[in-house]
Amino acid sequence: MEGELLSQGAEGRLYKTTFLGKPCLAKERFKKQYRHPTLDEKLTSRRLTQESRILAKCRTLGVITPTVYFVDQGRATIYMEYLKDTIQLKEFIDTHNTSGDISSLTPVKELCYKVGSQIATFHSGDVIHGDLTSSNILIRTSRDHRHVIFIDFGLAGTTTLVEDKGVDLYVLEKAFLSSHPNSQWLVDEILRGYKMSYKDSKTVLDRLAEIRLRGRKRSMVG
Repeated sequence: MEGELLSQGAEGRLYKTTFLGKPCLAKERFKKQYRHPTLDEKLTSRRLTQESRILAKCRTLGVITPTVYFVDQGRATIYMEYLKDTIQLKEFIDTHNTSGDISSLTPVKELCYKVGSQIATFHSGDVIHGDLTSSNILIRTSRDHRHVIFIDFGLAGTTTLVEDKGVDLYVLEKAFLSSHPNSQWLVDEILRGYKMSYKDSKTVLDRLAEIRLRGRKRSMVG
């Protein structure tokens, strides 16, 4: 793969490269050496197709995600929009949280509400993200408006199950509390945005409370 290697994880590599002359990101999935080659090819192809379709579906629902340019099944790679002038929500939160100015937390609160509202939007379309962390949410500022962008849908799926949507929120909650000390108020604001934007939110939030309880019981048992 030609281009600048931006990151590498357990599932693959992310490059900055070009597609038809314009900057793009190329997300390349690794081959799984422990799987039979035919099975690995089939599963990888299915994941690539699913991720690209979910990215497109989110955009039709009104959620900002990278535009998919091309899916190269032979190279197990998705070519997608390179998002300029963005920062991770994690960086945005950390910068404002350490400024010492209470008023600087207002933009964080407003953004967290937007995050919750946007999660509600794709949950209402029966999409789950699967890895909702503050590193997988980008912020782009245009004039005085901040846009929330969701990335990395490698673990995403479609489902009508309340349990799956509750788990999606539980993953987010655990990730935020782990990455940002004393951040329960952030999670509360995200869930407030979710509640106000999704007609079936009560059912999902009730299930989230049950999942939390199950998680605490497992922790006590060890």
